[in-house]
Amino acid sequence: MNGTTGRTALILTGGGARAAYQVGVLLAVAKLSPSKRRNPFPILCGTSAGAINAAGVACLADNYGKAVSILAGVWRNMHASDIYRADTAGIAGSGLRWLSLLAMGWLVRRNPPRSLLDSAPLRELLTRHLDFKGIERSIRRGALHAVSITASGYESGESISFFQAHASAQPWRRVQRFGIRSSIGTDHLLASSAIPFIFPAVRIHREFFGDGSMRQLAPISPAIHLGAERVFIVGASRKNEHQDRRRVESYPSLAQIAGHALSSIFLDGLAVDIERMQRINRTLLSIPPEIREQSQIPLRPVKTLIISPSERIDRIAAEHAGALPAPVRFLLRGIGAMNRHGGALTSYLLFERPFTRTLIDLGYADTMARDTEVGDFLGL
Repeated sequence: MNGTTGRTALILTGGGARAAYQVGVLLAVAKLSPSKRRNPFPILCGTSAGAINAAGVACLADNYGKAVSILAGVWRNMHASDIYRADTAGIAGSGLRWLSLLAMGWLVRRNPPRSLLDSAPLRELLTRHLDFKGIERSIRRGALHAVSITASGYESGESISFFQAHASAQPWRRVQRFGIRSSIGTDHLLASSAIPFIFPAVRIHREFFGDGSMRQLAPISPAIHLGAERVFIVGASRKNEHQDRRRVESYPSLAQIAGHALSSIFLDGLAVDIERMQRINRTLLSIPPEIREQSQIPLRPVKTLIISPSERIDRIAAEHAGALPAPVRFLLRGIGAMNRHGGALTSYLLFERPFTRTLIDLGYADTMARDTEVGDFLGL
């Protein structure tokens, strides 16, 4: 439990390789904490790549400093080949299967391609670095109240938050979103981070699941259902990011369109949910506590602190795109992703050290720039 009243939830969003920024934020929190072992986030909620980071902390929540150090080591030394097959044979094989499907679909209908990239290396990486038994151990020791991993069901169209938690936590059911108690494992992380079209869906129980950011209309909701009274949110884009509208003559490339679509999946839902929660908070605070109690209003104010990049990540990605393996660069160049206009798409796939280290350093610097605010919020 935190030194402040009520439980604090950490919310880590999606964004592929952009999630390296989250690790920098977590490192800064460890630096600010007087106790390196104590976990300042009793509730951990992750989606997409953020699910992997959340699980990394949850598996070693009884030693927060060590958990974050291990995460940082993985991200600082990351290569695209750790996440997906980036060799010539892997990229060429995938490309040929897609071309065959488009040109002669009836010939490959028995074994159609499932995704643009093969994420088998990611499964190996997770198996090697995560000990999921540590989640239950941390819950028993009181270092962790709950961890939630959200994925999207392709059959049902529902957003499912799989959670492992203290016995007091209860499942929930809302329109198109559910909270289901489960023992978190590798498949949950692979499903939650399966970016549509890019990485393959994963079967959990009776259904195939894809990236949790899809159809996640209320990213903060799992934390609230699990008992959070304050939420610490790490975003994947600059807060209130805005670009001036200007006249363009050329048609948008496939990479621009894909990057725009992925940004709408990963970024927009969180921004809308934060705005909604802040509006509810203002409304509740205008109602005297005794009236709220008498009226039995089933809502409570939730404090928030948001850390988001101070620089545009797609521009950083464009600067480091050359670090990608040659076969991946060849694939991305063909769809226009290797220039400044395609930086958004590239940023989701740029699992290479120059980029991830830059984002870790940025996340650390952005958090330390607000050290007093962060320390007060987390009761460090």
